[in-house]
Amino acid sequence: MAGAAMRRRARGRTGSGEHLVRLVTHADPVALVGITLSILLSVALDLTNAATGVESLLAGLMGITISLVLDSLARAERRFQLRTLLDGPPWLVGATPQLAGALREAAERHAGTRVAAEAQRRFEEFRREAEQLAAGRIIRPGDDAEDLIGATRDCARELVGLTNVMPRVSGELSWWRGDVGRRYWEANLAALARGVRITRIFTYATLTPELSELIETQRRAGVRVGLLPLGGVSPHLHVNLVVWDGSSCWEGRMTAHGEISEHEFSVHPADVERLTRVFRLCADIATFPG
Repeated sequence: MAGAAMRRRARGRTGSGEHLVRLVTHADPVALVGITLSILLSVALDLTNAATGVESLLAGLMGITISLVLDSLARAERRFQLRTLLDGPPWLVGATPQLAGALREAAERHAGTRVAAEAQRRFEEFRREAEQLAAGRIIRPGDDAEDLIGATRDCARELVGLTNVMPRVSGELSWWRGDVGRRYWEANLAALARGVRITRIFTYATLTPELSELIETQRRAGVRVGLLPLGGVSPHLHVNLVVWDGSSCWEGRMTAHGEISEHEFSVHPADVERLTRVFRLCADIATFPG
């Protein structure tokens, strides 16, 4: 029984310590600094006889009161900001408290373990992706061309594109012959059928028979095709891009071997303007036969 009592007292002391740590952790810095300074001021006034004991006590209490009022105002402001942030789509309002609660539980219940570290890593990754979305950008890995194909299906008036056909490990036209390229071309054909104007410029090193056949196939389908030999423009204009209706755009980030490693879809006006400018500079130099 004595051992049990000791364990209860130990748990009590541990619990009190945890509550104190939690209080200090969640207290506003303004309140902690204000309370500390108020106590120090009260003690200093009393020790130096600059004020009577009652006056010293009152000065300390006034300082503590002001600090707690400021702390309450700061907390109220944070709560107001949170309510404002959650005043959005129903899916955001409903999921945010659950998400925050799950991350907090993972970090606190499994503190010091790989679970807590992974929770923080995933949160940081989610934060970066959310900031990209807030800027109007979606970045996907090279094997996920959902936005390239989906935006082409949604295109209503005009599509302009710049395609770099360069020697690469998998072959110059391997992308167009692959699954993604075929699905993208099918989306192009559907866009042409509903009256979308498509202009595509091919930048190439060598006009091979295979490339000539691809160009002719697209021309027959109704695409306005431009040809731009390698070296005709500055290397920084060698970009794989698509702009839809002048309001959204796509850029394929390439590896050293000429393969798409990353898809960047954007509705940010600066991105659309930049890629539109790149296309126009290339169009001014390209030739449009037939």
